[in-house]
Amino acid sequence: MATPVTMPQLGESVTEGTITRWLKAEGDAVEKDEPLCEVDTDKVSAELPSPFAGKVERLLIAEGATVDVGTEIVLVTVEGDLEHEPSREEAPAREDVVAEAPTEEFPAARTEAQPVSEDGERQRVVAEVRAEAHTGGNGHRDIESADTLRLTRSSPVVRRLAAEHDLDIAEIPGTGIGGRVTKKDIESYIEEREEHATPGLQEEREAFAPPEELPETDEAPIQEREPAPQRGEVYEGDRVMELTSIRGTIAERMSRSVREAPHAWSMVEVDVTGLVALRESHKDEFAGREGVKLTYLPFIVKAVAEGLKEYPVLNSVWDGDRIVLRKRINVGIAVDLEDALIVPVILDADELNVLGLARKIDALVRRARSRQLSPDDVAGGTFTVNNPGSLGSVVSVPIINYPQAAILSAEAIVNRPVVVDDAIAIRSMINLGVSFDHRVMDGGAALRFLNVVKRRLEGYGPETSIN
Repeated sequence: MATPVTMPQLGESVTEGTITRWLKAEGDAVEKDEPLCEVDTDKVSAELPSPFAGKVERLLIAEGATVDVGTEIVLVTVEGDLEHEPSREEAPAREDVVAEAPTEEFPAARTEAQPVSEDGERQRVVAEVRAEAHTGGNGHRDIESADTLRLTRSSPVVRRLAAEHDLDIAEIPGTGIGGRVTKKDIESYIEEREEHATPGLQEEREAFAPPEELPETDEAPIQEREPAPQRGEVYEGDRVMELTSIRGTIAERMSRSVREAPHAWSMVEVDVTGLVALRESHKDEFAGREGVKLTYLPFIVKAVAEGLKEYPVLNSVWDGDRIVLRKRINVGIAVDLEDALIVPVILDADELNVLGLARKIDALVRRARSRQLSPDDVAGGTFTVNNPGSLGSVVSVPIINYPQAAILSAEAIVNRPVVVDDAIAIRSMINLGVSFDHRVMDGGAALRFLNVVKRRLEGYGPETSIN
């Protein structure tokens, strides 16, 4: 009997995942912990390992489909059951009905109250419901079953959006796989409804709606929320890129950060001539001994961690009517993936020396670029360091990684003339900028923090120990 593998919860607040690519095909053998597919969530991209060895019996979800956590995505015949598996000719007729069902319909088949151990019976029930929904049964049951399937296809985000706008998901045409109603379907439906609304209807509703009956909510009133995005014209030759889960989450979080946190920004110039000399004299020996490259980022993160100890207000979050100062110093580092930006986190960065930070950063960057980060790798950040200097930037204004209170941007190190002791000298200079939440702090705190980081970096010289 084939055993289902379900969509895992890749993070504490993750409710759904997108299968971006299947790494195994039907009929392929799979070893335990061997990757089955690549999964995209709003937190991380990761490979999903098989929980057991066996053979891939059936792929239940198509590539590109988004399904809820707990949804069955693939059936695998466990290695020990292969020799006892009945042939298709010997299989009961009811199982044949399930086998012939279209693959894309399976996301709607999940029923929370039925345990995985009753897989065969549950699949038979699903087949019966599906048959009635598509072929008729009796008239009332047909409509009810179809509506139930459409509801189970919708994600928590879709159901929440529908509830906010008092919509019945069953009335909305779904463009997703198997008729799944997507977020875009909801937004398009709302936009179309507003365009065709009868003049004066909104005023009439407002006049008769009793204010005391409105539910209490911490969210902004519907009329104050951002309207559904207005799409522009697409001309011949244009290419349309659909949003990935990560790209969509970046867009939502960056918009929220700018919308909710009043950004302010300060920058200082730092003379890192001594640090450059230190790295140049140690980088070859360091790479040979440790197996990782010695970059400037570990030195910057070390200085940042020390600065956060002195000015913990930058290691905080705005929490409604109070400010929460985080005890742990968990520094996130922004990693460019060309098509996205992800921020793995160095937990307790203040407890590591430069050598430890270099090892940790190298491991996180490697896993990020190979799409092998775990949910724990991107959780718990309290402050973020952005490194656009690695791509040649000399001045940038980063957006705060909400709900954190601040983010530091390290620019490119460039040689330029500087006045030193009333004389002009060529020095290695870097610009360090901090964007901060002006609700949490004023410019003085941000600049004092920057000056601590500046002093630490300018304190390095060719003879400084890096252990």
